[in-house]
Amino acid sequence: MLWVKSFHIVFVASWFAGLFYLPRIFVNLAMVDPASTAERERLLLMARKLYRFMTLLAIPALGLGLWLWWGYGIGRGAGNGWMHAKWLIIVLLIGYHHACGRLLQRFESGTNPYSHVWYRWFNEAPVVMMILAVILVVVKPF
Repeated sequence: MLWVKSFHIVFVASWFAGLFYLPRIFVNLAMVDPASTAERERLLLMARKLYRFMTLLAIPALGLGLWLWWGYGIGRGAGNGWMHAKWLIIVLLIGYHHACGRLLQRFESGTNPYSHVWYRWFNEAPVVMMILAVILVVVKPF
């Protein structure tokens, strides 16, 4: 079980690195001068590659988490209300990941409706979710 838990932590941390950095690329894309096609294309290439890579990291992170939950019973049974809250955070993270993909498509099609300030705020969501998830897993408040 410790191997599974270790790899789960590694893949979750790696996935979060992408969730933290991709919106920072969006901030830069939102600030690019429309006449600067080379800069825009370079940032889009970086964003595409990062999105693909973080999707590949999310799959084992989620799979190993399910293995810990289902296979080893972590977070199941009485007194594990914290796990229900963690499931909500996981669903929100998957939704955030998907939203990043949709935003990337909007940048690619040239229909981005948001400012760089909006992306700066959007970038804070995974930080809050990570803090809450770590507190739930370590402290198990309920």
